[in-house]
Amino acid sequence: MTRRLLGALLTAATATVLLGTTPASAAAANFAGTVALSNCSGSVVKPAATPDTAPALVMSNGHCLETGFPAPGQVITNRSSSRTFTLLNASGGNAGTLRAKKIVYGTMTDTDVSLYQLTTTYAQIKSSYGISPLELSNAHPTAGAAIDVVSGYWKRIYSCNIDGFVYRLKEGSWTWKDSIRYTSACQTIGGTSGSPIVSGGKVVGVNNTGNEDGQRCTDNNPCEVDQAGNVTVHYKTNYGQETYGIPACLTAANEIALTQAGCTLPRP
Repeated sequence: MTRRLLGALLTAATATVLLGTTPASAAAANFAGTVALSNCSGSVVKPAATPDTAPALVMSNGHCLETGFPAPGQVITNRSSSRTFTLLNASGGNAGTLRAKKIVYGTMTDTDVSLYQLTTTYAQIKSSYGISPLELSNAHPTAGAAIDVVSGYWKRIYSCNIDGFVYRLKEGSWTWKDSIRYTSACQTIGGTSGSPIVSGGKVVGVNNTGNEDGQRCTDNNPCEVDQAGNVTVHYKTNYGQETYGIPACLTAANEIALTQAGCTLPRP
């Protein structure tokens, strides 16, 4: 597999060339609350109703897990982890280091997401680093809405719009439902996997893939499948996964509760 699913295999100099002339300062969002993983991006996220005293969560992609890609149909819950994350401040500077206690949830089935529960609470992060979490929206994103894809790994912000939604997005062995398609201005690269998709000040999705070579339904070349089974390929188009369903699957203590009313995330 090539760079996108394996994370960041590019040099910072190469990334600057690929990103062209769109500076981070042009975007409405900033880096506060985003994190850099060893190979991907992520963010400290919180459902609106979750208390500040709860253990904080870091969200990234399922394919960014340190244990490797989950198999199709595999759902990981409550697996011990001591992974560390570099917390960024608003300007993209290093604010501190956060550590995981466990992987609360991870999968590449229907969606591509990982949720790490940290050893620190939101209140402790705010007290120690002056950083607040990003709020997880519980509403479906809107076609045409302006978005920022904020990469903690590259410290770059991509700004574009939601071009539409994909009934099924198929890449190699994996299939994702109701994916977010970006307009062409968001030319995300390897290492941006796991970046929060921010719209209206809230997280509405997590960046995860794009068609790199124009191939059909292969690794790093997802294809779109409509409800009638028609397959289309959109070369150089990039995608993310919706996250509005996550809050319904979490308790007030940020534990995963897949049988909770309203939770539709895949179960083990």
